[in-house]
Amino acid sequence: MTEYKKVFQELKEASGDRNVTLVAVSKFHPYEMVMEAYADGARIFGENRVQEMREKFPPKGERPEGMKVYLIGQLQRNKVKKAIEWADRIESVDSIPLIDKIEKECEALGTDMEILLEFNSSGEEQKSGFSSPEELIEAASYASGCSHITVKGIMTIGPLGFDDEKNRRAFKRTKDLYDELKAVYPSFTVLSMGMSGDWRTALEYESDEVRIGTAIFGERV
Repeated sequence: MTEYKKVFQELKEASGDRNVTLVAVSKFHPYEMVMEAYADGARIFGENRVQEMREKFPPKGERPEGMKVYLIGQLQRNKVKKAIEWADRIESVDSIPLIDKIEKECEALGTDMEILLEFNSSGEEQKSGFSSPEELIEAASYASGCSHITVKGIMTIGPLGFDDEKNRRAFKRTKDLYDELKAVYPSFTVLSMGMSGDWRTALEYESDEVRIGTAIFGERV
């Protein structure tokens, strides 16, 4: 059994009138648990690794009705084609060369891809993501010129350790950057912040999407 219904209800109550998307992070959990969550209403699932995503989920067009899979882990350029074939959105784009590779592979495959730009809002060296607002702004400008990519917004991961004060600084930095870009690019509709330990704080900074794994599926095997 998963805790999807409970988490979804808590999110609905905490977000009030705002429509916040719940991504059920299913990495390292079997497809049987994915389907249990699906039966409870989950439709969007997050996976960290391309190989696991492809092994676990049916291809696009063969999944249960409404099921989508987002790639939320760091993507290596040599796996872009395989990611595009399976993922409905890539939420961890962290460089202009990666944007360029996604565009070229989409063109070759005759398809389009939604992406989020990942911002390293805490400045932690062990994290991926654009390390400065200036770099991310440049990437947004570059991606806006691509024919097969739609930039839907920004994703960030809160600081390690779930320190509330550090989380708030990181989420505010990301929200300010998102607002700046949203004023320029109409495609920006997603501010993705918050995981099992900090999603309530992320909502205070108007996150539109939270990525929750442990609270839904339990500890990873």
